[in-house]
Amino acid sequence: MIARILKKGEENITINQLMDQVKKNPQIAECGAIFSFEGIVRGTETDKNTVKMDLTTPDMGETEGELKEIINDIKNKYGVIEIAVVHYVGEFQPADPLFLVVVAGSHRQETRSALNDVVERVKYELDFKKEEHTDEGTNIIMSGG
Repeated sequence: MIARILKKGEENITINQLMDQVKKNPQIAECGAIFSFEGIVRGTETDKNTVKMDLTTPDMGETEGELKEIINDIKNKYGVIEIAVVHYVGEFQPADPLFLVVVAGSHRQETRSALNDVVERVKYELDFKKEEHTDEGTNIIMSGG
């Protein structure tokens, strides 16, 4: 399992590097599917353009611990072999990657479901504060926690 909350710019892990790490799992030969997700900063909404986004969490260590709990819950629920997640905090521009997930499992159905569950639970359960700076002003969104 890989579960990391990182400050943008301190360590740059790409989705391909995360995929390579998952493939090093000794049980990878038991897998029939690997799904990945790369969340990026959306630059355009219906009626506004994002100039930049600031994403913070009050306690990176605590948030990383909660991320590990989510991953363990999902591994047990779906029986997948490996889950790797990297979530960045810091200042982002449109199209910057900020959330990476790779899930490997025996079959595509449970692997895809596990991926979806990781994405949704991280979005709604972890304590992040997002400030979107748009051409119309600043919008603050709190999540999880």
